[in-house]
Amino acid sequence: MKDVPVPEVGQGEVLVKIHACGVCHTDLHAAHGDWPVKPKMPLIPGHEGVGVIEKVGENVTNVKVGDRVGIPWLYSACGECEYCLSGRETLCPNQLNAGYSVDGAYAEYCKAPALYVTKIPDALSFKEAAPLFCAGVTTYKALKVSGAKAGDWVSIHGIGGLGHVALQYAKAMGFNVIAVDIKDDKLELAKKLGADLTVNGMKVDPAEKIKEEVGGVQAAISVAVTKKAFEQAYHTVKRGGSLVVVGLPNDTLPIPIFDTVLNGVSVKGSIVGTRKDLQECLELAAQGKIKTMIETQPLDNINEIFDRLENGEINGRVVLEISNE
Repeated sequence: MKDVPVPEVGQGEVLVKIHACGVCHTDLHAAHGDWPVKPKMPLIPGHEGVGVIEKVGENVTNVKVGDRVGIPWLYSACGECEYCLSGRETLCPNQLNAGYSVDGAYAEYCKAPALYVTKIPDALSFKEAAPLFCAGVTTYKALKVSGAKAGDWVSIHGIGGLGHVALQYAKAMGFNVIAVDIKDDKLELAKKLGADLTVNGMKVDPAEKIKEEVGGVQAAISVAVTKKAFEQAYHTVKRGGSLVVVGLPNDTLPIPIFDTVLNGVSVKGSIVGTRKDLQECLELAAQGKIKTMIETQPLDNINEIFDRLENGEINGRVVLEISNE
């Protein structure tokens, strides 16, 4: 931990006084540098930072001083490429990512492009809103692109920081939900959050159990960080269904080509969500349909938090308290 200067805002930028910031597994990957794309160094992590705008640069018209906003993973995009112009800005090859390619919100102040911060609904506190800027929008978008519709069965693989939020969004969207994990306490949490069926992937084969119970799922959402969970998720999908890959273990996913073709299975990658997706996921939470399990900790405890995160000892999401609300 060390003191750094307060960032200077330029044209089109805002300075946000950070009140809270969620801790994401991606922050651990940034610290370890174990992804193919490396973070900048030195780095201030954090892409779930929320707070109040203290300064605005020239030509900022969409937000003002005093607005409550968050700074998501999609720090900025070019706005001009085919992906930005077609509403797929998270695929922009020239994007910058908060807490990875630019400094993030594990700090008292963070600057950001005004066009890419998102306003927080009044009904949400900073602590409630912070995890939605990654865990929320990421899982909400994965469900949107899955191709499932209300009444379909979907499975969520990994009921951790993302998974417990994914389960709630799935219920809010009208899906029947199966929770898959290897820890009974997380499956108990899933039941409390409304899971229609729970499966312990260490005790039974999830594919066999799910196909026996409901004939397979229309969509499997894998937010786990182990190769085995992805393999299990693939085999729970019924004919014509889809596997949506969200978690990012540094590994490969073996896909049986014959079964994929014969059964018409789609395998999709889903990376966070657009600014519009983020507005939608925040609104669902503001309506009381999403409640993230939050444990608050001071920023000074971040190394201990990282150790617990690496060992799978965190239920829900840790939110760092940077300053008082």
